[in-house]
Amino acid sequence: MAEIRWTDSALSDIDGIAEFIAEDSEKYAGIQVERFFEETEVLEEFPYSGRIVPELNDKNIREIVLGNYRIIYRIFSEQAVDILSVHHSSRLIINNKRFR
Repeated sequence: MAEIRWTDSALSDIDGIAEFIAEDSEKYAGIQVERFFEETEVLEEFPYSGRIVPELNDKNIREIVLGNYRIIYRIFSEQAVDILSVHHSSRLIINNKRFR
């Protein structure tokens, strides 16, 4: 079973998304945040279940698509998965400084 480790930058991404959604609805901001964490739970048992990020073409950097968001993660080992970023799908990944 793999440990899911959230990087500070991924948590910061979630904070920014929640703040943006909360401008219209704090309720839906909370729901969206919960969905991010719930969706990644599958990685504990199936770390390779996400698709390879096409722009990076690295078998260990994968993503889960959740609505308009891409939860990008790196398989560190069979025991550890690092969540790197929560990225809005309308933005180019090459504009994210973490993937340059």
